[in-house]
Amino acid sequence: MASPAVLDAGVAARPLRRVLVANRGEIAVRVIRACRTLGLQTVVVTSTADRDGMAARLADRAVCIGPPPAGQSYLAVPSVLSAALGTGCDAVHPGYGFLSENPEFAAACVAEGLTFVGPRPEAVAQAGDKARARELARTAGIPTLDGSPILETTEAAVAAARELGFPVLVKAAAGGGGRGMSVVEDEGELRGRFSAAAEEARAAFGDGRVYLERFVRNARHIEVQVVGDKQGTVVHVGERDCTLQRRHQKVVEESPAPNIPEQVRQDIRCSGVAFAEALGLDSAGTVEFIYDADRQTYAFLEFNARIQVEHPVSELVSGIDLVAAQLRVAGGAPLGFTQDDVHLAGHAVEVRITTEDPARGFVPHPGTVTAWEPPAGQGIRVDSHCEPGYVVTPFYDSLLAKIVAHGPDRATAVDRMIAALDALRVEGVPTTREFCRGALDHPDFRAGRVTTDWIATRGLPDYLEKVR
Repeated sequence: MASPAVLDAGVAARPLRRVLVANRGEIAVRVIRACRTLGLQTVVVTSTADRDGMAARLADRAVCIGPPPAGQSYLAVPSVLSAALGTGCDAVHPGYGFLSENPEFAAACVAEGLTFVGPRPEAVAQAGDKARARELARTAGIPTLDGSPILETTEAAVAAARELGFPVLVKAAAGGGGRGMSVVEDEGELRGRFSAAAEEARAAFGDGRVYLERFVRNARHIEVQVVGDKQGTVVHVGERDCTLQRRHQKVVEESPAPNIPEQVRQDIRCSGVAFAEALGLDSAGTVEFIYDADRQTYAFLEFNARIQVEHPVSELVSGIDLVAAQLRVAGGAPLGFTQDDVHLAGHAVEVRITTEDPARGFVPHPGTVTAWEPPAGQGIRVDSHCEPGYVVTPFYDSLLAKIVAHGPDRATAVDRMIAALDALRVEGVPTTREFCRGALDHPDFRAGRVTTDWIATRGLPDYLEKVR
């Protein structure tokens, strides 16, 4: 485990005193608790749907800034800034999602004299543009997938795809979180898909630029947790395997990644640090890679300039509080540890429990949680905002909790996770618990043989056969 000096949360060097938590749900609760370890006061913004929630009760103060639709509350930049300034906050932590990777919001915080707990606005902007981020990776000597420049017309896309070879991945330059991408198998499909993809990107991100990348069939999704400070120190905290996905959205994450040659593992970690250094990272972030299981090669995908949903698995194998580290370096303090101080121990697995029905294509299911009893036990951590009576609305994501299991090895961590899922009691809404339990106990997952399409091609069909 990490040394005691690393584990100690410490005190921010700059007099950060009060932090506005510009988010909701479990990540808002997580940030509030990290602030407490640093002795920082917290103010959380809420919509009317969340004003009686756990985060609002845990924070020193809650400010309701609008109705449930995110565009009128959590994404309303003037309202968020007014809440921060009106309550005397000197910093804003955006969590993940919502405004966390919005460079205009980050810049607006700085302009108002607020510390943005995240990378510099310029770094957020560069990382958020996938095409620019890919070029930065290439300049830094990091492997990248064969791809096209930004494409303006269908004919240009067809020409690029012919050169790359089908299948190809159509990607939105401003996309993120698996949104704005689709696999195209042939020229006819691309002709019918290209204009629609550009329009979808414009509607979702306000940016209709798209490009193509070579699609890797037997792919795994590997990402490196990196963190840096304003003094120029950048370290990695190991890698995570986030291969188990549905519709490009992660379901299970683990660290370290299983079944990867050790030299490739070290190369991926070094590439993560190299990208963060080239970006000038001064906060926490994640460098994502695609791993070709057939060729045993990897390539840069994108950079997430924020804390990730799955950060707890890295915390459990390293002993480092990544959210507290974000707050410390945002306040000007040095990271306080070097790469040599990061000692990774054991294995951790995280499962996202969402109110989705796998039998109906993972359709979100609003409702009221009538019973909630989270698991406990050796090596088990639960990050959640859920409680009996919690109302799942249709306005936000369907995440109820992240259950994380740590053990001395992968088999033990997986066994502990399965036991934790068996012990979890949640009633009133359908959840992904049983699906995730079956996936973790499947021989393919046990052997570390899953790829990013495994749920669609094997996991979900097996589950549906079981529940019929």
